[in-house]
Amino acid sequence: MTRWLLAFVGVVSFAQRNEVRTSFQVRYVASGAVYINGGREDGLAEGFRLTIKRKLPGQAQLEARPIGEVLIVAVAGGSAVCEIKSMTTGIESGDVAFLSTQDEETVRVLRASKNARKYAQVVSFTEGDPLDEEQREYVPKPPLPEVNRVRGRVSFEYSGILDHSLFGRSTHQEGAVVRADMTRIGGTFWNFTGYWRGRTNSRPGPQQQTLTDLVNRTYHIGLYYNNPRSRYTAGFGRLLIPWANSLNTIDGGYLGRRLGKVTAGLFLGSTPDPTAWDYNPNRQIAGSFVNFDLGSFEALRFSSTTGIAVTRLRWKAERQYGFFENSLLYKRFLSIYQNLEADYLVRGRLGLTQSGPAVSRNFVTVRLQPHRVVAFDLNHNYFRSVPTFDDRLIGLGLLDRLLFQGFSAGVRFELPRGVGLYTNIGQSQRSNDAKAALNQMYGVSWSDILHTRIRSDFRYSKFSSAFATGSYRSLGFIRELNEHLRLEVQGGTQDFFSSLSRQNRARWLMTNVDWFFATHYVMGGGITVYRGQVQDYDQAFFSLGYHF
Repeated sequence: MTRWLLAFVGVVSFAQRNEVRTSFQVRYVASGAVYINGGREDGLAEGFRLTIKRKLPGQAQLEARPIGEVLIVAVAGGSAVCEIKSMTTGIESGDVAFLSTQDEETVRVLRASKNARKYAQVVSFTEGDPLDEEQREYVPKPPLPEVNRVRGRVSFEYSGILDHSLFGRSTHQEGAVVRADMTRIGGTFWNFTGYWRGRTNSRPGPQQQTLTDLVNRTYHIGLYYNNPRSRYTAGFGRLLIPWANSLNTIDGGYLGRRLGKVTAGLFLGSTPDPTAWDYNPNRQIAGSFVNFDLGSFEALRFSSTTGIAVTRLRWKAERQYGFFENSLLYKRFLSIYQNLEADYLVRGRLGLTQSGPAVSRNFVTVRLQPHRVVAFDLNHNYFRSVPTFDDRLIGLGLLDRLLFQGFSAGVRFELPRGVGLYTNIGQSQRSNDAKAALNQMYGVSWSDILHTRIRSDFRYSKFSSAFATGSYRSLGFIRELNEHLRLEVQGGTQDFFSSLSRQNRARWLMTNVDWFFATHYVMGGGITVYRGQVQDYDQAFFSLGYHF
């Protein structure tokens, strides 16, 4: 009896050692990044993909609905930083991240190899035994599952644009689309991941930039080096700097070196992201940073990044500034995030009339989540100069964090049946205003409309700030009618009144359909209709691709 009991205990112990953790809780959400409470100790590694799901109180785990997908870009012992690849609604603290089936199997294999029974080492005192060397040479060494793993999609695209604002001029374009997730390329620790869409050919002459083109410029793609046994890390492409997301996307690269809890590095590139507060496509940027991490997501965690940057505009000196990015988290209940940019102004440079240090940008947000179904946040937003983001993206909800100035507060409720309600209200008053203006944003999301797996989001916003006033309304229906057909429809209206823009009013509709008609082939298409005072056009596209 004792022998059977010991055997049972041994089996249970072995099963516990090989148990793979597949779900992790979102602890904090920053600009374009998600922090989860799992890391290297749980078998996670850079390049793993996770699906973010939201489970309502009382729901079973299987009933949780997906709201986005993230990619791990940096891993610590008990935590990891993920880059947001896609989302249908805002990811929040308390959401759950699930490993993909393929990555789960990778963790399982690695865990089993580590827990394999250890045998006593046999030491031979004879040197150069040919038989022994030959036997060792033929011992099978299966590669790790993440080595040379390739997933992605390559498509060729044809699109036509009928411009109603330039004498009815029509153009056509041929292009390519690449989605890729390649890990441990050639057995190394280099990984290639992201999304790219570009024109390979177009009719000669000036081409106007459409709403679709602007949205595509917000995607990321790049080559990353992440070796757990190396002090060095690097990335090249269109990407975010993992330790300084407040700098927005750069076309270039970074190189970092780990020194325990500290990571120091350099970066260099251009600034292509039209959602950046200081957007200018002709700017070049270079700088250095130091990041410090302390604590864990299970209790209290603090992260701080300090750096300096210099920019040039058309290769003429523009800005010299320091940037500071700090976050403090306590479990899922409290998160505090702050980023600040302070310039050293040089009189006469690009029209500046003053000199000396000055705060150019400061953003602070405090979020409190006392219960899974409700979350509160308090924000303060400050700009010294007028933001230069592309205002055509306002109605898509990509610029909400930049529209409100001063203090604002918000709340979000998760209701039964996947319905979410959220709002943000604040007061803005400039020195020459007779009275303060009320900034407002209201939204409703539904993660599963009548069990059709269609997700929707409706949002209304009215804003007034030092640089513009206006409002927008948007409605979107997102994808996944079934495993082979994906549909996305989004439309809206926006009014934007500013002395810096002639595009005061716009109406738009965007559709996109993907049909997986065979095992490795996908067909897609879509239509964009845009009606504005400056731009007025119709765009249609068709794509045919190979999925691997």
